[in-house]
Amino acid sequence: MSKLSTRPTASTQIVKSQSFGSMSRIQPHAAGVDIGAHEIWCCVPAENDTQIIRPFGSYTVDLHAIADWFDQHGIVTVAMESTGVYWIPLFEVLELRGFQCCLISAHSIKRVPGRKTDILDCQWIQTLHSYGLLQASFRPQADLVALRTLLRHRAQLIQHRAPHIQHMQKTLLQMNIQLSQVLSDVTGETGQRIIRSIVAGERDPYKLAALRNYRCKKSEEEIAKALTGTWRQEHLFVLKQALALYDFYTLQLQDCDDQIESTYAVTRPDWPCDAPDDLPPRKPGSNSKNAPKHEQAIRRHLIRISGVDLVAVDGFSVSLAQTILSEIGTDMSKWPTVKHFCSWLGLAPKNDISGGKVLRSRTMKNKNRAAQAFRAAASSVTNADCAFGAFYRRKKSQLGPAQAIVATAHMIARTVYFMLKNKVSYTRISATSYDKRYRDQQIRYLKRKAAKLGFQLVPTQPPPRAVS
Repeated sequence: MSKLSTRPTASTQIVKSQSFGSMSRIQPHAAGVDIGAHEIWCCVPAENDTQIIRPFGSYTVDLHAIADWFDQHGIVTVAMESTGVYWIPLFEVLELRGFQCCLISAHSIKRVPGRKTDILDCQWIQTLHSYGLLQASFRPQADLVALRTLLRHRAQLIQHRAPHIQHMQKTLLQMNIQLSQVLSDVTGETGQRIIRSIVAGERDPYKLAALRNYRCKKSEEEIAKALTGTWRQEHLFVLKQALALYDFYTLQLQDCDDQIESTYAVTRPDWPCDAPDDLPPRKPGSNSKNAPKHEQAIRRHLIRISGVDLVAVDGFSVSLAQTILSEIGTDMSKWPTVKHFCSWLGLAPKNDISGGKVLRSRTMKNKNRAAQAFRAAASSVTNADCAFGAFYRRKKSQLGPAQAIVATAHMIARTVYFMLKNKVSYTRISATSYDKRYRDQQIRYLKRKAAKLGFQLVPTQPPPRAVS
């Protein structure tokens, strides 16, 4: 243990190693780590079928001391539980020192009974890892981790800003200012003009209504009626503070977008960009107030990093594309097949099978951010004139809207997997072409089925129209 460290003071322990009978260890140079807020317990193999267990502190000098201790014992690979965010500093230190780090989900080993202390925890992790019984959790490439951290922080900023929009709406309603009835969005151009004028001291409803944008559907007279209410000082004060907080988070979002764009510039800078000089324009109806500040620049970076244009996929925006890329990375070899990929996302059904019969089939709940982005993409193509939209509408009639969204997200995820794996561009298919392909496929299936049963499928002529 490092001399600069003051915690913990427990001594090194040598215990008998656990074994699994005739099974052989496939990773003899494996270590196990149990991570806590104040101390870290490490276990390494020793001679004569024993294990050495030693506690360390959680300071930075202790993390380097752990790496030195592993070097002394010839450790090659290290397994650790994903405990909160406590594992991140140790994981990064060990990864920089050249160790193969395996992040293990606590859910995968908590079902084994009999472990009551941290000492037994690290010993059990080392034993399972040495026999190759632990599967490492997915973690994208190291150069995309910084980008993923910033994008997750940006999503949190958007979530923190949303309640203040609701506070503004609630305060206006308490004064009987029915702005939400005449405007679809109070954060739009007209809504922000009116709210800022109210905070500045304007109370005349006709002067406020004159601030409407010319594209607003409601007339000035109707807006003026909605802006007639009781101007109570306590509610005006709340409105002022809610607007200030909304502006603060908006400013922080802009700073975050600048930092994200700078991070893109240093992510794989030596990779050439195959994007054309003039990228396709933004898709119709894809305007969003939460869109990144540098959309076109980010789109070029995404093409350079991934080799394909994910924004071209129906249902994808720049925000969704960068979220998915930062969560899944660009190396599709992490998943042997597309089925493994969709199962990891939680978009494939989990079947309970007994005796060759499916007892129950359902989609497992998870908090995978990439899966949430694929579901958002599926929700945006429900009425679109594309293959995904036609697929959703067909599945909706069979399974209902909830399961149809999951099925469409599964279809989009498969498309993205093959794009990233094979480096192929997205080819858009209209809903009419998709419906025709599906109809031809069903006809071929029915012909084969009829021939198998000894029948012949004969098309019928449409009935003639009645002559009036």
